[in-house]
Amino acid sequence: MTNSLEGLGRNAGAAALVLSSLAGGDKHGYALVKDVEEFAGVHLPPGTLYQVLARLETRGLITALKADERRRPYRLTAQGATVLSEYFTAQQRILKTGQARLKRTWTLA
Repeated sequence: MTNSLEGLGRNAGAAALVLSSLAGGDKHGYALVKDVEEFAGVHLPPGTLYQVLARLETRGLITALKADERRRPYRLTAQGATVLSEYFTAQQRILKTGQARLKRTWTLA
């Protein structure tokens, strides 16, 4: 794994979900939660979401935009897009390896 992937932190899965959502456009917290639920079937609790958002913002992977009343939208940065792409490449290697090993060792329906 490259050093840039470490930018996702210890909850890389949740960070990847948030970055993936923001790759589709700017969103505030509630819209992020709903989008992630729709495309991934995963519910991000508010505590997890805002912890991930703070970490990603600190690491320069997203930026907070000007608040619109009570809602603060977030935007994916170029660095965030690069890290997300690298994360997907690493996950694809893991997926291919795991699938090949299962196919050789197990008979699954």
